[in-house]
Amino acid sequence: MPSEFKVFTLNSFTDQRKGGNPAGVVLNADALSTKQMQKIAKKVGFSETAFVCSSKKADFKLRFFTPLKEVDLCGHATIASFYLLSKMRKIRLGNYFQETKAGVLKISVEKGGKVFMHQNLPKFFPGIPKNEIVDSLNISEKTILTNPPNQIVSTGERDVFVGVRNLKTLLSLKPNFEKIKKASRKHKIVGFHVFNLQNKGLVVSCRDFAPLFGIREDPATGIATGALACYLFAHKKITKKQAKNLVFEQGRSMGKPSKIFARLGIKGNKITQVEVGGTASNLKEIKIII
Repeated sequence: MPSEFKVFTLNSFTDQRKGGNPAGVVLNADALSTKQMQKIAKKVGFSETAFVCSSKKADFKLRFFTPLKEVDLCGHATIASFYLLSKMRKIRLGNYFQETKAGVLKISVEKGGKVFMHQNLPKFFPGIPKNEIVDSLNISEKTILTNPPNQIVSTGERDVFVGVRNLKTLLSLKPNFEKIKKASRKHKIVGFHVFNLQNKGLVVSCRDFAPLFGIREDPATGIATGALACYLFAHKKITKKQAKNLVFEQGRSMGKPSKIFARLGIKGNKITQVEVGGTASNLKEIKIII
């Protein structure tokens, strides 16, 4: 017999109604089976839906599902979950810990509706062949940056980071999603995170493609943003001072402008802390029947 479930929907990484990345959040999800969570996430249809459960290791346990499968961690769904918990006065301003399949991670709930998620320290891996990038993104080799070179980086999820020389190229990309999917499977990555550094005011413009996980393009990708901040610092494209307050924009080409904040803790030249944050908007409640 079908059952009805309450799902909250929010747009993360924006204070605008039409901007940001939509996420579903289900509270008090301990009684749900993995199969039920997957069915709910598929019915909600967003890139990710978070299920908030109790935890013996942390303040909360969060599980994240795309319409197709469970993933270890999701930045925008984390921001949505803790923004919702704060909005409903289930938590106060301060620090909390969430248990995820990527580990136990610290969350900071701050004034103004901002939520910052602490990510794992970065792990750096070799990049992928340039011809696979050119074919997957449908661009010429000369439009891709060689400094910094493409590289796979993870602060929770593996993505390949690809710089392009100008903003026009970034915004006009028409990727071959089947080739991205094939490359993602081959190199065991979530997807391609493409960026441009030429915006004024140290705002980095980005687009994210993850068709292997059912996400052709993502309007705001928190996990990848943290890894990108680490990548830029490691390749000396940002200074230690700049790394304390970075702003990333994403989703512009989709009509869903998003603003993501990142800050790195650095001692000497070593990254000791990675945080990504933002706010959320457009809170609604829907009913899902499965």
